[in-house]
Amino acid sequence: MSGKPRLFMTREIPFPATEKIKELFQVEVWPEYRPPTKEELVSRAKGAKALVTLLEDKITCDVIESLLPDLRIIAQYAVGFDNIDLNCATRHGVYVTNTPEVLTDATADLTWALILAVTRRVVEADRFVRDGNWKRSGAAWHPTMMLGYDLKGKVLGILGAGRIGRAVAKRALGFDMKIIYYNRHRVPEIEAMGARYVDLETLFRESDILTIHTPLTPETQNLVNESRLRLMKRTAFIINTARGKIIDLNALYRALKEGWIAGAGLDVFPEEPLDPSHPITTLPNVVLAPHIGSATYETRARMADVVYQNLEAFVRGQVPPTLVNKEVVKVRPPGL
Repeated sequence: MSGKPRLFMTREIPFPATEKIKELFQVEVWPEYRPPTKEELVSRAKGAKALVTLLEDKITCDVIESLLPDLRIIAQYAVGFDNIDLNCATRHGVYVTNTPEVLTDATADLTWALILAVTRRVVEADRFVRDGNWKRSGAAWHPTMMLGYDLKGKVLGILGAGRIGRAVAKRALGFDMKIIYYNRHRVPEIEAMGARYVDLETLFRESDILTIHTPLTPETQNLVNESRLRLMKRTAFIINTARGKIIDLNALYRALKEGWIAGAGLDVFPEEPLDPSHPITTLPNVVLAPHIGSATYETRARMADVVYQNLEAFVRGQVPPTLVNKEVVKVRPPGL
């Protein structure tokens, strides 16, 4: 055991792939539910050749440089990697990998769960029953009780037509919806489903449901802001299962409270965990979830498998299959 290179995991990953990782490395796992602080991470990972990280871990250049010269690879247990300083990692010959593709369907399913929950007021209705308000109303059924919106024939707007955006569009076909989308470039796969390419302003103006599936970049941060929210229909809904900082949350709160739009479903937030004192938590027309887009047993296990595959390839001196910073191979060949 002592002859194996060290690996530090910033959180427990309770899936079979973890046992396979232990065949390659001497593994130390952060034992708490909360993430380690920067100081705790650096202290515990000192001397490790590999890190397994989550989106919540801020792998800044300071952290990377504090773990040199030992650190060789950061295997991210997520599809996103905006928490890692890629330029710094590449400059120092540290490989960075992620877990793309495997969480596409789970995230698309949750997107639709949020769409249905907010348009049909499922969470409000559940609370109405549990709190006794239904019983107190004295009415088993009423023509105006918990009215929501139909989906058939409505316009689904997709912001970002990558794998998840296309999977969401595919599911929309079963609801007989019209689909429009905006992307940096046109995407034949989504247009083959009948989706129409539009500019960004048209996307906000025409969508009955606008769902976000674009990565977080300097260009997309706060892309959904007050001016764009004011373009939307008063009967429109916005869904976000991508990255929290794409939406100006304070502007969205005002839009929901003042009726610029009808509702929202959010799985991600600018700061996570979301502070329960944030005023958006008081609104009935928003459904909130704690970043569970990939939270199925099957998907999380597949993500762990991809982490293992990347680590195994690297240990064998091969380029990891989902290497993010591909330029790093010019700095240092793969391997410990």
